[in-house]
Parts: sequence; C-alpha cells; structure tokens
Amino acid sequence: MSANDNNKYPRERRSAARLGAVQALYQMDLSGSDVGETLAQFSSRASGENFEDGQCGEADYRHLKDVVDGVVREQKAIDPAVDKILDKAWPLHRLDSTVRAILRAGAYELMFMDRVPAKVAISEYVDVADAFFGPEEPRFVNGVLNHLARQARPKEFSE
Repeated sequence: MSANDNNKYPRERRSAARLGAVQALYQMDLSGSDVGETLAQFSSRASGENFEDGQCGEADYRHLKDVVDGVVREQKAIDPAVDKILDKAWPLHRLDSTVRAILRAGAYELMFMDRVPAKVAISEYVDVADAFFGPEEPRFVNGVLNHLARQARPKEFSE
C-alpha cells in the first residue's frame, strides 16, 4: 500500500459509512425497526464494494453509527430545518424515502458535526444520491444541503 493509498482509505471508509447510514435510515423509515436492531444488522453484514450499486464497502462503522444515532436523536431539530428550505407543498415527509434519508443524514452532519467541513458533507451526500438516482435528485440534494449549510455554518461560506 502506497502513502497515497493510505490517504484514500479513510475517505473511502467514511464515504461507505455515509452510504451505510442512509441505507440504515431508509430501512428504519420503511420497516419501523429500532436503531439498535438496524445498527446490529449493519455491523455484522459484509457489504459489497460497488458504491454505484448502493453497496457500501468497508465502512467506518463509528461514523455510520454516529450519523444514524444522531439523526434519530436530533430528528425534531433536523426535520423542521429541512422543511423550511423545501417547497411548502412538498415537505420532507412527502419526499421519496431514500431522498429523505439522504437529507436527514446530510443535515445532521451539517448541523451537529462541526469537525466535518460543510462542503465535504454536501459533496459526499450528493454522491450518495447519485448512487441511487439519475441527475435530478443529486441536484436537489445539493441545493437543499447547500442552503442548509449556509444557514448553519455561514463562516465556511463567507470567503
């Protein structure tokens, strides 16, 4: 493994964690399973390496768990913040379940994980949307998360 590979590995694991978090949130949303049960499934199963097909590869499980637990814990703050950005006729609960999971996970990182640069979080969740959808949804996710990031972290966008 070269030094360059060493630098990519944590990023790839973090990307996989974000994809896994979205999958876990989606599963919880549709099945009504609780966070502990869902995370236990994600920690024990081996996922494929094809990100484009929605497989998450070897994930940074701690980051995955932080995002999923955080979304569940902070959902009462996240959902209204996202709803303020969305068209009043299409609030968060009316969106596709996968898009809803992506927006909640991205919003959690933007609102509660200051150690993650806003532009990195936005880019990563746009990539997740791109793994599941055509061009419309990734653009939509980018617009919503960008708007939220500018509200939540104006200093990162003041330059």
